[in-house]
Amino acid sequence: MKLDVIKLDAKKAGSIDLSDEIFGLEPRADILHRVVRWQRAKAQAGTHSVKTRSEVSYSTKKIYRQKGTGGARHGDRGAPIFRHGGTYKGPTPRSHAHDLPKKFRALGLKHALSAKAGAGQLIILDSLEMKDAKTKALAKTAKELGWKKVLIIDGADVNENFARAAQNIEGIDVLPSMGANVYDILKRDTLVLTKAGVEALEARLK
Repeated sequence: MKLDVIKLDAKKAGSIDLSDEIFGLEPRADILHRVVRWQRAKAQAGTHSVKTRSEVSYSTKKIYRQKGTGGARHGDRGAPIFRHGGTYKGPTPRSHAHDLPKKFRALGLKHALSAKAGAGQLIILDSLEMKDAKTKALAKTAKELGWKKVLIIDGADVNENFARAAQNIEGIDVLPSMGANVYDILKRDTLVLTKAGVEALEARLK
């Protein structure tokens, strides 16, 4: 697959050959769904918790005698059947993460990249180099290029000036190549890769 390469000023800077093994697959929704579920489950905090019978702030004294009252038998007021008593078998802090093979995760990333390429939502940039970290200048550039909800992936390191300029612009997110993931790619309308980002991703996924 061959795509044009542009600069930040929208001028052409040649073309690039993209690997069909990574950018030319027929996207499969089932694979993407499994990888996104794995990512979101791993990110879930799992801090939900309730107080059990032993943790509620009540006396442990028996509320009335066992026999002779005509009522049911009870122990202390913290029992689950009473209002404000402890919760029985409620949620406790735990990890929601589950395993997914590395090869399958890599396959998911390939399908996410292929989905963007196939939909015409992939842009290749020459580089992210900026002389000054000017948010106003980058915002103007993004508007001219039609970037509204975009993920930009650079090589091993993101250009410092570009990262600083982009951090206050809504709708622009920047990641190094190692941070590329299925959820973030699918979440945005446009995917922008630098030439260094393409090289890094192809080296990572081959």
